[in-house]
Amino acid sequence: MSLSMTGYGQSVVDFQGYSISFELKSVNHRYCEIVFRMPREWACFEDSLRRAVQSRIGRGRIDVYINKENNGESQGAVLNHAMVKAYLQAAEDLKSYGIKGDLAVRDIMSLPDVLVSPSGLPMDEAQQKLWNDALLQGLEQALDGLMQMRGREGSFLVRDIEQRLDRLQLLHREMTELAPDVPEEYRKRLRQRIESLAEGALAVDEHIFGMEVALFAERSNVDEELIRLHSHLEQCRELLHQKNPVGRKLDFLIQEMNREVNTIGSKANHLTLVNRVVEMKAELEKIREQAANVE
Repeated sequence: MSLSMTGYGQSVVDFQGYSISFELKSVNHRYCEIVFRMPREWACFEDSLRRAVQSRIGRGRIDVYINKENNGESQGAVLNHAMVKAYLQAAEDLKSYGIKGDLAVRDIMSLPDVLVSPSGLPMDEAQQKLWNDALLQGLEQALDGLMQMRGREGSFLVRDIEQRLDRLQLLHREMTELAPDVPEEYRKRLRQRIESLAEGALAVDEHIFGMEVALFAERSNVDEELIRLHSHLEQCRELLHQKNPVGRKLDFLIQEMNREVNTIGSKANHLTLVNRVVEMKAELEKIREQAANVE
């Protein structure tokens, strides 16, 4: 079943004294774009988190918000000794340029990354794996909720598009029935026009008249367009029930159907048939709007 690109999911995981919240929002997008907003010290985990999202989502813009709060069981801010040493060494190096002055404690305390949460300190390999697993767990739970909502929205989109495809197929049947009558009606109108202009004073050359009608019948023949249009409609129905992302294929088919309908409208010199073309174009535009949100 096709999925919508619109969805929302959230989760909360408690780990090592922190309450870690995950919030995922997705909207339609031509490609798969994932944007993370999370504490800077967790940048090293972004690659594995990104792969987890990509394994379940094919298209759309996904905003991933990850925040943490101390739940009272973890330490407060601690001193980042490595960063303090780096600042002191930098201050010492600046003196070689003739710059005077010393760093006070309050100066050092105001510098970025001097005071950090315990999770912001350098981690060994074992600690990194524990944090990575915890973040992946929370992300997967939020993704479950996001995918459920995308599935529900997708089912609504599919039902609406299928109803519009039913309407298109009804219009297609009517156009197929009307198409053979176009040359005959043209023949009648042309004869009436000639007789009206000549007022019975001139005889109609049946040979020339027949050639004109045959030429018009050839120019106005839309059999090929109607056959291709029928094929595109059937392919649309099949796409809607595939598990893989189908949004781009659906968009392509809608463009092709629009092209066939426009050709029919330009070739058919028939009022009723042209009215069906207008109705079909209106339905195709509504389908295009809905399909823009299909993954």
